[in-house]
Amino acid sequence: MTRLTPADDVVRDRQDRGFFGQPRSLANVFGVEMWERFSFYGMQGILLIYLFYPSSSDPTQDGLGLPQATAAGIVGAYGGAVYLATIVGAWLADRLLGPERMLLSSACCVMLGHIALSALPGLWGVAVGLVLIALGSGGVKSNATAIVGTLYRPEDPRRDAGFSLYYLGINLGGLIGPLLTGLLQSTVGFRWGFGVAALGMAVGLAQYVLTRRRLPPLAREVPNPLPRRLHWLVGAGAGLLVVLVAAGILTGMIRVDNLSAVVIAVTAVAAVAYFVVILSSRRITPVERVRVFGFIPLFLASVAFWSLYQQQFTVLTLYADSQLNRDVLGWQIPVSWVQSINPVFIIILSGVFTWVWTRLGARAPAAPVKFGLATVVMGAAFLLFIPWSQNRESSTPFLVIVMILFVFTIAELLLSPVGLSVTTKLAPTVFRTQMVALFMLSIALGTAITGWLSRFYPRDPGAAETRYFLVLGVAAIIVGAILLACAKPVLRLMRGVR
Repeated sequence: MTRLTPADDVVRDRQDRGFFGQPRSLANVFGVEMWERFSFYGMQGILLIYLFYPSSSDPTQDGLGLPQATAAGIVGAYGGAVYLATIVGAWLADRLLGPERMLLSSACCVMLGHIALSALPGLWGVAVGLVLIALGSGGVKSNATAIVGTLYRPEDPRRDAGFSLYYLGINLGGLIGPLLTGLLQSTVGFRWGFGVAALGMAVGLAQYVLTRRRLPPLAREVPNPLPRRLHWLVGAGAGLLVVLVAAGILTGMIRVDNLSAVVIAVTAVAAVAYFVVILSSRRITPVERVRVFGFIPLFLASVAFWSLYQQQFTVLTLYADSQLNRDVLGWQIPVSWVQSINPVFIIILSGVFTWVWTRLGARAPAAPVKFGLATVVMGAAFLLFIPWSQNRESSTPFLVIVMILFVFTIAELLLSPVGLSVTTKLAPTVFRTQMVALFMLSIALGTAITGWLSRFYPRDPGAAETRYFLVLGVAAIIVGAILLACAKPVLRLMRGVR
């Protein structure tokens, strides 16, 4: 495969502005990621209530009857496993398949997982479906982001705006998915909700297959090919992993009630190992090595941020089910529809943030400042729950949750698309996709921590709920303030990357 030269990049950048001023190939990745997020967030919108709703003859209420703490732990562990799986997807792309082919195979895996969740009964359906979706979504996330990075030169001023537009596609799927799956779950049953998630992924897969030829050659390149004589190690490693998981289940070390703790431990070890592998590699330059050190504070702030933000799918779902007034014009809206509020704000505000970053150019706040502000704002959003956590007399007005999720959105737009962009800029050349996976590991660790923290959340208003929101909110604000105070030293480590 011929690598594009800098001259080729210049010609491509000047001529290819067919998708809202961005490269046309962005539309392809935009589409497949939108439908993957439609299926992902649509399914996740009804997953928690499916796990803890008791068994019933009514298909709209017929759940598995698990304890609330166990159900929340499973959702957190699953969410963490999705981002943990980005390691596998990134490694296979960098060493065996290339990002483009890995994205295609991962999308197929996601679709099969949703089909299993819809068709197979009980915990077996949950286990098979969630494993397939986690593996597939991990591959989609790391490789779709890496492909977007190949569409721009590192110094292209459109880069951050392009990632914000790509992020818009993610949230279009995140908006529509919970609305449709929640409507079907509340009217005809959980199976129909899971089934439409599978249909959405099938649409995304078809769109990708029809338009994948437009992607640049760099997206198909294997950056660091694994020698053929070592290919057998891939199969051996996969077999060893299956044996270890089976042994953990049989010995009781891995149980449904401790899944989040297991994922936290595995993710933390994986993150440390990944940093060691990248930093000790002889194939990266001294400047690239220092930049990876500069990424570490951003990684830690990202963990703190996502450990609060991802509670939309655990604590906020429990809150919406028990304490939120969901009556709108005499109709009780589905629980999962609350999860579509944040994507609405993302869609509205992502264009605003894109315009602001483009307008400010080099005067825009650097990535460490944006990360610090995002973590502070996320902590403040949790503090906004406190006045209502002490209200035992009436349910929380719907507009209060809308206001709180607006603050969630401001925090997210300060960190998530910026994090994807700065990761691709700090990445050593031979670890391009795997650095994206490292950023995803911060989300994996934060999400798994969400499942563990959610076990301590009391569903009834009172002092315990107030303490929960207060402790987590103040902790996040402290982490963000520390990063803001250290922004200049971190920038020096980033060696010219902002």
